[in-house]
Amino acid sequence: MNKHLITGILVVIVTAAATSCQPRPEEGQNVSAEPKGTVASQALKPAESGYADVNGLKMYYEVYGQGKPIVLLHGSYMTIPLNWSQIIPLLAKDRKVIVAEMQGHGRTRDIAREISYEGMADDVSGLLKHLKTDSADILGYSMGGGIAFQLAVRHPEQVRRLVVLSGTYKHDGWWPDVEAMYPSINADMFKGTPIQKQYDSLGNDPAHFPEFVKKVISIDLKPYDWSKEVKNIKAPIFMAIGDADGVRYEHALELFRAKGGGKMGDIHGLPKSRLAILPGTTHIGMMMRTEWLIPMVTDFLDSDLSTAPPTF
Repeated sequence: MNKHLITGILVVIVTAAATSCQPRPEEGQNVSAEPKGTVASQALKPAESGYADVNGLKMYYEVYGQGKPIVLLHGSYMTIPLNWSQIIPLLAKDRKVIVAEMQGHGRTRDIAREISYEGMADDVSGLLKHLKTDSADILGYSMGGGIAFQLAVRHPEQVRRLVVLSGTYKHDGWWPDVEAMYPSINADMFKGTPIQKQYDSLGNDPAHFPEFVKKVISIDLKPYDWSKEVKNIKAPIFMAIGDADGVRYEHALELFRAKGGGKMGDIHGLPKSRLAILPGTTHIGMMMRTEWLIPMVTDFLDSDLSTAPPTF
């Protein structure tokens, strides 16, 4: 693929990523030029927010609602409001929603430590301990899906059920042309986007932004393969991708088969894990499918996951 075309596509992707996850205003409602620091563009306010001292980080977090806890893990370059503004109000109706910003993202300042899926998973584990939460459901999107996989591998006792949206457990889980794009990502692509604007508005040093962009993408520039460990995760897994996602169908199917899928449920019974391929859905579009995703996610989290075949 032409390098300039790749660059153009990436600009569209990073801009769409930041804007598609924002709440849509009512007709006639004034729209602020900048995204808010919390889910403040809606009536919902966090019941708790602050910083947790974990592994040398001061990790920013917010808590919404009451009930069974669920932790939301954002994608690369995103923040709580950029990634979760549409999702938090829907889940917080009957759950305790814990959201945090990963190393170097949003209000969690970067430290002299490489960014890695394993390190961020350990940070989330530390946050749960800080919040005195023994275990929780975990939902990760894109980069957050990789963190979710690693959390379940490294800290299985803290994970009740696992939801991964458009995430991978192996570097070649992405389509080849997607993986080939990663080395081209640089700070210039983000100029003027909500991602850059929010990075600056949340108190980060604008001069550090190019280093931040380079540091975050570095986690996907080196090969990784957690297939063996992920397939041995004991927690039930719900993996969802789009039919026009960046994640290969075969990658998702490989995990689903390892978790008991790939058989006729009427004969063999249902697996405790689930798979969804959403029609007409891209990687960015995944976060816009709340009318499909939320019912599927909540049914998975609330179900007794009976394996018995259905009967008439």
